[in-house]
Formats: sequence, structure tokens, C-alpha cells
Amino acid sequence: MKKYDVIVIGGGSGGLTAAAGAASFGARTALIDRNALLGGECVFTGCIPSKALIHQANEYCQAKKLAEKQGLSLKLEFDEVKKDVQKAIAAAQKADSDERFKELGADLYHEQAYFLSPHEIQAGSEVLYGKKIVIATGSSPSVQEIPGLKEAGFETNETIFDLNELPEKLAVIGGGPIGTELGQAFARLGSEVAIIQHGEQLLSKEDHDIQAFLMNVLKKEMKILTGSKIAKVRKNGNKKILEIERESEIEELEADCVLLAAGRKPNTSSLKLENCGVKSDEMGYIEVNDHLQTNVKHIYACGDVIGTFQFTHAAGQEGKKVVQNALFGLKSKMDYTAIPWNTYTMPEVFHLGKTEREAAKTMQGVKVYKKRLNETDRFITAGEDGLIKIITDSKNRIIGAHAVGNGAGDWMQPAVQAMGSKISTLSNMVYPYPNRPAAIGQTADLFWREKLFTGPVKKLAGAYIKYIR
Repeated sequence: MKKYDVIVIGGGSGGLTAAAGAASFGARTALIDRNALLGGECVFTGCIPSKALIHQANEYCQAKKLAEKQGLSLKLEFDEVKKDVQKAIAAAQKADSDERFKELGADLYHEQAYFLSPHEIQAGSEVLYGKKIVIATGSSPSVQEIPGLKEAGFETNETIFDLNELPEKLAVIGGGPIGTELGQAFARLGSEVAIIQHGEQLLSKEDHDIQAFLMNVLKKEMKILTGSKIAKVRKNGNKKILEIERESEIEELEADCVLLAAGRKPNTSSLKLENCGVKSDEMGYIEVNDHLQTNVKHIYACGDVIGTFQFTHAAGQEGKKVVQNALFGLKSKMDYTAIPWNTYTMPEVFHLGKTEREAAKTMQGVKVYKKRLNETDRFITAGEDGLIKIITDSKNRIIGAHAVGNGAGDWMQPAVQAMGSKISTLSNMVYPYPNRPAAIGQTADLFWREKLFTGPVKKLAGAYIKYIR
């Protein structure tokens, strides 16, 4: 039996960060991943291929518009789009190569792993002993029990990038980040797209004003059916017919391809957690404390498998925290207050902290500062629009910042640094003219306008000016 200081199960963002950190500090480290290549869902079926596809779709859409202005026409070569997606995957995977981790000193096992006991892991034909163990097995698409769906056939984010041809008609089940991003991308490539969403809004976790703005943009490119439930799916030749229940009526929708993008499930079913005593909830997500420690003290978990923030960057931060706590016995807490996320539609959506309604439910004295992007010169010159919101508590500290606009995920980054500080921090920052982040400063300036130009300050200033005259 081989013995290790740290055994990491899972080769995605969280697991790779934890394994690299542990090995770099000199701990004898084993990294187990069931796939032939390291990188996890993000590299092969998530962030990298989806953003590569989105880039290709936006480029094609823009080129098509410009060509039409000149009386020209463009024909999409879907095989070329797929090649570029595969190039992006290959380039990203190089950073997560086996060689890199071997050079760091980690032992690699490309095997299915499961617990034999609290310290023992079965990895293929090997039994490994770990003083500390990190579970970072990620998540996978959740398949809904919809009558006829399996028989008719469907795609998920794990299979959609393998399509041989562009679907003429694509039905997307689910209006979350995956559904909206990929739905718009295929629409821009030329598919006729319909998104079927059970809730009343797309992107249910976003601020209501951001939702409304984005919905008005997307419905110009796709058919969006909110408040809808799929009662049944059936095949009709090569077509799939979705029976959609909406406002107590049944509407039929024809599609060549169905993309299921309605939720994720943790990859824990094969771990045999009962053999080590680690607790999980009814959905299978592993329960951890603020230190990312399970109920079994030497076993930690991070990434999608704990169900907190299912984002690559969050998993990476959690992996760093696990290394600190597992290797050095620290009790450092994972703080999600300033963890942002982006949805890469066009325009992009940026989310940080509380939404306006979340803040209003739990706090007193909440203030909201809001501005349209078509009032900022850089967006005016580009003919772009959008919305930015900054939310503060009763002491004028930033507790939330949200935006929808081209490149929002990039130019909203100053808000992450200012999270928890007073909104005046953003107002006092100097923004080179005319750049996009200036919209943040202009939104924050609304605080000073309210403070200085209304109420007692204005009256006192007026009295003083008259006096010194």
C-alpha cells in the first residue's frame, strides 16, 4: 500500500489547485482522476469550449452584418467552427498536463476512485493511504425525468460540441447560464433557437433589472418561453416534438436537436462515501464547514461537489484554502463575499454580492445607484447600451454590484476590489477617458450628487457662499 500526505480525488480546477499546492510544498501527493486527461469539465465540456464557440458565433454574426451592408453574403462552415473549439481545448489542456504535475512531484492515477475506509482509497488496482484526503470530483449535467426525452434523444454541455452539423432548429431546456450562453451562440451561428424556462425569468440568480434588460436583448434573437413546463417529448421522423405546457395550454415546438441545460448534480455516487463516513445532502453534495472540512476531520472537499459556487474560479480559490488548512492545520475560512461571476451572453452579465431584492429582504437603509451605459462616452461611441447597479448598506458600504453590457466581466473588476468599502472609493478612482470602467465611477458619483446637492449640505454651502461674497 502506497502512503501519501495528501490524496486529491478529481482533476478539475479545485483538485488541480490543491494537488499543485500540496506537491509544491513538499507533501507526498497523489492525484486521482478518472479521465485520460487532466483539466476537468471546464476544459473539455464547459468554460473553454463554450467560450470558444461563443467567440466564433459573435465573430460570424458581426461579419455577416458587415457583409450584408456591402451587399455580400457569408456561408458558415460549421466544421471550421468545431476545429477552432478543439484548438482552444487543446491549448488550455497543456497547462494541466500530466508532465507538469509529475515535475511538481505528484503521483498520477487515471482511475476511478472510491473509499475503502476513512484513510484508504481504491484507485484501479491500487490501494492508497492518505493522511489527508481532498474530494474535488466536480459535477455533471442533471437529466430531468421528462416523458419521452431519453427516447427522442438530447444533448448536454458534454455532447453538444460533438455535433456533426449545425441544427436548423434547436430547443434549449433551461434558461440558466449554460442555456442562455449556448442558445445565443447557436442562434448567432444560424440556428432557429427556442429557450424553454420553467421560471418567469432567465438567469434566476441575477438582479431583476439586469434580467429585464438582457431579456429584451435576447428575445430579438431567440424565442423565449418562460413560465413553461415540458409535458412530453416525442419523435416524428428525424424531428423532435416538444409538448410545452404554458398558461394552461399546450404548445408544440419542433426541433432537430434538444439541449438539456437545466441543472447540475455532484459526482459523488461512485465514491462510496458510506465507507468513510462523510456526510452529503439529499442531492449528493458533500457538506463542509467554513474551512472546507467535512464531518470527518482529515477529509476536505472543494469545487462543484460542495454545491456552493459552481464556478472554476471559485473552485480554484477553494483549492488554495484547502491546502492551507489541510497541510498546515490552519482554520482559515472560505469567504464568498467578493466572489463574482460572469455570464458570457452578448451583452455580458456581471454579478457580485447581493442583488437589490436580496439586500432589501435582510437589511435596513439599503441604497441603489443605477445608470444606463448609453450615458457613458465610450459606450456612446461604440453604439452600445447596458445597465450598471451598485448597492450599498446604511453605512454606504458596497454590498452588491451588477452590470449588463459588452465586456462587463472585464470592466466591472474594480467593483470586486472595492467590495465592502464605501462607494466613495469607486467615485474617487481616476478612469482614463474615455474608457468603459468610467461607467462605474459615474454610477458611484450619484452618491455624491445625492449627498452634496440635496438636503442640509446644499443649504449650508449656499449660506456659506453668500457669506463670503
